[in-house]
Amino acid sequence: MSVTASTTTSAPGTNRAPYTISEVAALTGLSAHTLRWYERIGLMPHVDRSHTGQRRFTDRDLSWLDFVGKLRLTGMPVADMVRYAELVREGDHTRDERRELLEATRRDALIRITELQDALAVLDVKINHYGTACGGTPS
Repeated sequence: MSVTASTTTSAPGTNRAPYTISEVAALTGLSAHTLRWYERIGLMPHVDRSHTGQRRFTDRDLSWLDFVGKLRLTGMPVADMVRYAELVREGDHTRDERRELLEATRRDALIRITELQDALAVLDVKINHYGTACGGTPS
């Protein structure tokens, strides 16, 4: 389940925030160490703190982490994700540069998808071969 979907299980129109780092780790599958690292390298926007210094994440933070997870799945390098986060913080005048970064990532992802489809086709041939060779029927 995506972070965004998992945070909408409360009553409509209500926010569950703030979340502790352990709650965010449980919701996202990211470790607390990774969340702190994301904050340290500038991948996470400013995370609020309680009066005792404990991180307090918002629903907006969870949505951002969901988006970052999608970028990770595309294979986008961490440096590019950090650059994208910096551009977002800089404001609307960076829209063109953000779009270019996302378009380049999309092109790379499409290449990876094609490579994976080719690899799957080879696997299918091998699986069918072994099914027939072992007296079974092709898949």
